[in-house]
Amino acid sequence: MTAPPMPAPATALPARTEAPALRRLCAQWSTVAALAVVVALVLVALAAPLITGLAGTSPTSFDTGTLDPVLGGLPRGAFGGISAEHWLGVEPVTGRDILARIVYGARVSLLIALLATAVSVVVGSALGLAAGFFGGLVDAAIGRVMDLLMSFPSLIFMIALISAAPDADREVLLVVVLGFFGWPYVGRIVRGQAAVLARSEFVSAARALGASRRALLLREVLPNLSGPILVVATMSIPSYVATEAGLSFLGVGVRPPTPSWGQMIAAAVPWYAADPLYFLIPGTFLFITVLAFNVLGDTVRDVFDPRSRQP
Repeated sequence: MTAPPMPAPATALPARTEAPALRRLCAQWSTVAALAVVVALVLVALAAPLITGLAGTSPTSFDTGTLDPVLGGLPRGAFGGISAEHWLGVEPVTGRDILARIVYGARVSLLIALLATAVSVVVGSALGLAAGFFGGLVDAAIGRVMDLLMSFPSLIFMIALISAAPDADREVLLVVVLGFFGWPYVGRIVRGQAAVLARSEFVSAARALGASRRALLLREVLPNLSGPILVVATMSIPSYVATEAGLSFLGVGVRPPTPSWGQMIAAAVPWYAADPLYFLIPGTFLFITVLAFNVLGDTVRDVFDPRSRQP
């Protein structure tokens, strides 16, 4: 998992400058297309039972009648068995409907990515805010923990931790492990910007007026960190989607028969020459999802952190 880009130091942007920037960025076709893709993916994930019900399929049911035993279990017909009953074809050997597994795989991938992002953002923001605001021993202790976790080869440790708990709920374990290794990146960004805000004039003025530390943290510093936190959260989602797919590809992610795009790609590798659509369909969905979230993340960064925009 790669670290999200670090925003510039936080400053409150006037509303009159944010609104035109938002309108200008929404006028870009790439941003509109990315937002449309993200909204469509969320709707597909939410409506997965409805979609499979309309298609009359299930992600776990076998349809061996669609397979040709003479060809070693390849789907009958052209293009991987695409037909009126199976809109994206079926899997070789099992006959499971690819569309059903794609839409349920979207639900699994997005849910894990969103929950892992929530865990990393909440933990990283809380610890980063404390380190940046209080400084001293608090900053040193939290900073060393961040450095320690960021020095680990995270993918190897993710595989080891997940493999060490074979009977655990795999989806919950993925959320915990991804959030555990992801919060230091959020915490480092929040820590640096909270340290800048803690020494700013408006915080010094509020402190001189008798504001408590809690009021300074929650009313003065934290609201001015909402932009950078939103940026890093948006940029983290595609990273978690890709990481979950990679772990499932390696066999330590979502456990079968629960669908996962990475798991489908791994199963399709031996068949890519005989049935290329079996490999291309989940790979294309994964590519488009990560690309759309990255483009949308760039847009959010441009709105809330305009100084990072390329000239």
